[in-house]
Amino acid sequence: MKLFKKITFSALAAVFAVTASFAGGASAAGSLSGKITVNGSTALLPLTLQAAKEFQRMNPKVRIAASGKGSVTGPQAVKKGIADIGACDWDASMDVPGFKAFSGQVANKVAVIPFATIVNKNVGVDNLTTEQLRGIYSGKITNWKQVGGADADIVVITRAFGSGTRVNYQAKALAGGDIVKKEKNYKETGSSGDMKTAVATTPNAIGYIDLVYVSGDVKAVKYNGVAATTENVINGSYKIWAYGYYMTKGQPTGAVKAFIDYVQSKKFQQGSLKKLKFIPISAMK
Repeated sequence: MKLFKKITFSALAAVFAVTASFAGGASAAGSLSGKITVNGSTALLPLTLQAAKEFQRMNPKVRIAASGKGSVTGPQAVKKGIADIGACDWDASMDVPGFKAFSGQVANKVAVIPFATIVNKNVGVDNLTTEQLRGIYSGKITNWKQVGGADADIVVITRAFGSGTRVNYQAKALAGGDIVKKEKNYKETGSSGDMKTAVATTPNAIGYIDLVYVSGDVKAVKYNGVAATTENVINGSYKIWAYGYYMTKGQPTGAVKAFIDYVQSKKFQQGSLKKLKFIPISAMK
């Protein structure tokens, strides 16, 4: 996709500002103005960048700056007052395993995010079960031959603590199983882009990212025999997915509210959001 050729995903704190020069659409007369700062989830970053580009075309007096460091940094930035929107792969207004709720923040649901288990292209395994993944990430399974592959040590790649992708993958793909740090054949990454790069360039590696980042330089494996596709999430057969949220300090107002409303609109949900391999929130029952 041409969009991804213009986006660098690997930097932990890369800041993206999208600007445009023509008006008409989101507000009645393109009268909105100001700056919106979005911080947090790297899984949601492609969605935010595309939405910002479209929104600013309709509202040229609004500037949107977006950065991705991991889900927990989103609501943290909102709490500190350095971001208007905290992109997060869980509802940060509620307690989740490992994280306390951010009091006073409102969770604005914006997308359904499918996640996929990925392996280096040299790995001759196409399907992994829940128990096999639990074994790999707990350190009990250390060689690909134990799960039907070649005789080679498994290199485990995981996201650092605070990642929403890690929170959801651990809860769903591993059914709450542990991710155990090892002295060798183990690496933690800080973003979805870094995860993809690490798996793509490390022979015998395994990792996990949201579906939007999956391309030909890595291989997505089936989970309990079911492929990671948007169709399988919608029909209920693929279970590794989560809602993505824009966290705000109280109910959003002004340009912030207008931007969130645009992301939640049928136009964006059924258009660009679907093209990016996210799933519209209306598709889930």
